[in-house]
Amino acid sequence: MGQTIRIIGIDPGLRRTGWGIVESLGNSLHFVASGTIRSDDKGDLASRLCQLHDGLAGVLHAHMPHEAAVEQTFVNRDATATLKLGQARGVVMLAPAQAGLPVAEYAPNAVKKAVIGVGHGDKKQIHMMVKVLLPKATFDTDDAADAIAIAICHSHHRMSAVQRARLATV
Repeated sequence: MGQTIRIIGIDPGLRRTGWGIVESLGNSLHFVASGTIRSDDKGDLASRLCQLHDGLAGVLHAHMPHEAAVEQTFVNRDATATLKLGQARGVVMLAPAQAGLPVAEYAPNAVKKAVIGVGHGDKKQIHMMVKVLLPKATFDTDDAADAIAIAICHSHHRMSAVQRARLATV
C-alpha cells in the first residue's frame, strides 16, 4: 500500500512562523502537530532570524518529518516588509534543507485551491476546511492553520514536487 510520509508545512513570517505536520498514507491524511514560532520583535533582524531558525530546527528534530513545504512569498506594497518576509522565508527553507529534507514551494492560491477548492478565499474558509479534512487538528494561530493547509496541499502534489526537486539536484 505504500509508506507513511510525514510532511511539515511552513507558513513563514518574521514575527510568527506557523508550522503544521501531517502524515500521508495513500489518500489518507492524519494530523500530527502544529504550532507557531515567534521571534522577539524588539530584537535586531539577525537575532530574530536566528530565533526562527533555532525554533524550526527544534520542531524538525522533535517530529522528524520526511518532506517540507513552504508558502511562496507574495509581494506587497511595502518593499521593506516584503524584503524581511523574504529573509524569514529563506531561513525557514534553510532549516529543513539542512536536515536533508526536500523542500517544495507553493503559491498561496495553490494552497487555497487544494484545501477549499478555489484559489481565493479567506482565513475562515481555510480553517473550516482544515478542520473538515483533519478533525483532530488543533492550531494556536492563523499561521499554524495556514501551515497545516500548506502540508495538505503538498500531500496532494507531493509526487510531482518531490520529483522536480530531485531532478534539480541531478
